[in-house]
Amino acid sequence: MTALTLTRRPFLGIALLAPFAALAALAADELAAILAPGAHVRTLYADGEWCEGPVWVPALNSLVFSDVRRNRMIRIPDGGSPVTFREPSHNANGNTLDGQGRLITCQHRTGRVVRQDVDGSFTVLAERYRNGRLNSPNDAVVAGDGAVWFTDPTYGITQASEGEPRPSEQAGSFVYRLAPDGTLAAAATDFHQPNGLAFSPDGRVLYVAESGRAPDGSKPRTIRAFDVSGGQLSNGRIFARLEAGVPDGLKTDTDGRVYAGTGDGVRVWSPDGALLGLIPTEGPCANIAFGGPDGRRLYICAGPKVLAVETRVRGARVPA
Repeated sequence: MTALTLTRRPFLGIALLAPFAALAALAADELAAILAPGAHVRTLYADGEWCEGPVWVPALNSLVFSDVRRNRMIRIPDGGSPVTFREPSHNANGNTLDGQGRLITCQHRTGRVVRQDVDGSFTVLAERYRNGRLNSPNDAVVAGDGAVWFTDPTYGITQASEGEPRPSEQAGSFVYRLAPDGTLAAAATDFHQPNGLAFSPDGRVLYVAESGRAPDGSKPRTIRAFDVSGGQLSNGRIFARLEAGVPDGLKTDTDGRVYAGTGDGVRVWSPDGALLGLIPTEGPCANIAFGGPDGRRLYICAGPKVLAVETRVRGARVPA
C-alpha cells in the first residue's frame, strides 16, 4: 500500500513518490475533508489490460468492473479475491445499477445497453436509434425518474481491441436518454466523443466528459454541465478544462464535488468548478466509483489495475 499525503503545494508543484505521487492540492482544507492524511491506496487487481466501469453491487457485496480489452467482467467480493463475473462480456465497458439494484451494462461489441434481471436473464434496453445501430455505448447513469442516460462514442467500432470494427450507422456520437417507457431520444448531439457522465446529488445537473477530437484535430479536454428538467438538457456550459490528457469516467459525492478519471489520476473539483486537487495514478485513470459496505471507498480503474482508497465522503445517489 502507498500513502497519499495532503500538501499545501500549488497544484502544479506535485512532488512525486513511488509508485504514486503525493496528493497535491489547491485547497488542502477541502481535500482534507475527502481523504485523511496518510490514506493508503490498495491494489485490488493487477491482471487486467484496460479496466473500466466499476460499480459497487450491494446484493453481491462486491465490486464489479469491466476489463474491456480482455472481453470479460470481474467481481471482487469485499475482503475477497477477484473472480470472473462474465466471459465473454461483449467488450463491456460502463456499468451502473437501476433503482431496483439490477446491473445495467454498456456493451461495445453488440452496440447495446443491457440489464441483467433477478433471474439472471438479460433484457436489451437499447440497441438502435432511428434506423441504425448504436455505435458502442460507453457509460450509463440512472436518473431519479428511472430514465437511463448513456453515451455512445465510436471507440468500440473503430478500435478492434475494444469491440468489432464496422461503419457507424449514426450521424454522430450522442448522449441519449432512455425513458422509463422505452422511448430513446438523443439528448445532446454536439459532442465529438462523449464519455463518462454523472448527475449532481440533486439530479438537476448532468456532467458529461468530452474525450474526442474536434474536426481540426484539437482535443477540447472538457467536462460539460447541463441543467436537467423534464428529461431535457439545457444551458450547456463548460464546467472544467484539462490542461493535458482527456477526461474519462465521472462521479459526484454527496457534497456535489465532481471526480474525473484523467491521464494521470483522479481530479477533483468543487461544485462551482474550482480545481481542488489530484489523486495520482501510475498511468492513465479511466473510471472511478464510490462503494464498499459504507459507500466511502473510492475505486479507481487505472489501466491494468483496480485500486481502492478509503475516503471521508460518500458517492452521490440521485433521489427518486
